[in-house]
Amino acid sequence: MTTNISKGRLWTARIMSGIIILFMLFDSIMKLIKPAPVVEGTVTLGYAEHHIVVIGILGLLSTILYAVPRTSFLGALLLTGYFGGVVATHVRMDNPLFTHILFPVYLAVLTWGGVWLRDENVRRLIPFQNNRLDRRENSEQSIVK
Repeated sequence: MTTNISKGRLWTARIMSGIIILFMLFDSIMKLIKPAPVVEGTVTLGYAEHHIVVIGILGLLSTILYAVPRTSFLGALLLTGYFGGVVATHVRMDNPLFTHILFPVYLAVLTWGGVWLRDENVRRLIPFQNNRLDRRENSEQSIVK
């Protein structure tokens, strides 16, 4: 649900969400096309080649749900699970912390940040105490009512 939010907040949310959508579309489509580097990388991570398309479909469906405003919360939830699997894979492979293990965490922060900035329900679900913008918006809305 979107309410009256500032243009700056809206554009920040769109940019954050756009980065996630573009990255995940590219990642998912590459898994569906299965070029040699994607197959090699996925097999190196311990997955069988026949799992690549399934992983790509799950990522693509989650991304599409995230891109549609009415289902963006569900999409963010599914992408968070997807990113959790990526974290677990990189931990299992003993990959570097900041470049591999935490990269999907960065993506999850962008994912939820985009939803949080544009959806009042999510801001109520995940409140930040010292957020002057939310207090100002709420007081403006109560004045209008």
